[in-house]
Amino acid sequence: MVNDFASRIVNWYEKNKRNLPWRNTSDPYKIWLSEIILQQTRVEQGMDYYLKFTNRFPDIFSLERATQNEIYKMWQGLGYYNRANNLMAAAKTIVNKYKGVFPETPEELIKIKGIGPYTAAAISSIAFGYPQAVVDGNVFRLLSRIFGIATPINTGRGKKEFEILAGELLKNNQPGTFNQAIMEFGALYCKPKNPDCTHCIFFSDCMAIRLNKVKQFPVKTNKIVVRNRYFYYLLIELNNENETSFYLKKRDNKDIWKNLYDFPMLESESRINPVEALESLLATALFSKQKFSVASISDEYRHQLTHQKIHAVFIRLIVDKNSEQLSEKSILLVDQNELINYPVPRLLERYLQDQEILK
Repeated sequence: MVNDFASRIVNWYEKNKRNLPWRNTSDPYKIWLSEIILQQTRVEQGMDYYLKFTNRFPDIFSLERATQNEIYKMWQGLGYYNRANNLMAAAKTIVNKYKGVFPETPEELIKIKGIGPYTAAAISSIAFGYPQAVVDGNVFRLLSRIFGIATPINTGRGKKEFEILAGELLKNNQPGTFNQAIMEFGALYCKPKNPDCTHCIFFSDCMAIRLNKVKQFPVKTNKIVVRNRYFYYLLIELNNENETSFYLKKRDNKDIWKNLYDFPMLESESRINPVEALESLLATALFSKQKFSVASISDEYRHQLTHQKIHAVFIRLIVDKNSEQLSEKSILLVDQNELINYPVPRLLERYLQDQEILK
């Protein structure tokens, strides 16, 4: 099984691979860009972002010159904004230290902030033919099922075991094609849920099938505990001479959505009455001198993150035109037509679109 694994999966890939734009190039910039975008993202969703980024930033130099707001705005809707931060950090290093030329080996690539072991292996093998196996979620899942490996994948021992096995399977033979093949097969057949086992080329060899434990692989320790958070947002609207503006607040702390924009907000440890939340907010020094009328209170919006579930209610207020503007440094008064230029979390984007504020 180990001896012919590479040839079998490469042969399958050559006949069945999807026609994806980053597979028609050996440009390390475009391969790197696709790998960052597709981390924790389905190909169907990531495709539009890849095309958007490569059209707007055709090379590493144009990407390096982009502002944080521009990158964040283009990234909006993809989530996991640390990937956007990694993109910007790596672009600056590659331009400033390497003169825009990507290093060819994973050992050199991994020195660049924002490029981890998986991305380094993908770039070096696909762009430069370097014999380094990639190990991502698809690889963990496929190998654990076929070879019946019960070592937890979220442990140091497990990661090392899978890296060694993937390296043995690679055998220095067509490393870029092998890596893409094993990831493609995991994405199309050996899926997390409802894998297509009956049409799998490894059906007769798969240990998980033999043991009737497909759903038990890969093994993980310590199931993730999801934290519930309750946000009560103030959408403050200011109307003046046929112009409508809203107050935005930049998130600059170490919490989720750092450097994105949202609205002034009260967070509660549990679900509370929105009116109670509004009274608490209006009692603060920032809002105490403002005069508002309540225009609407939304239903609860929910947004799932990896370790958190956000429950949000939006309280829309109309400001008395004679009220003083809010003076907190991180709060901006933004014209409605300019809202589209500010990167906001997907949760807020949904609400603004539902209210036809963001068009």
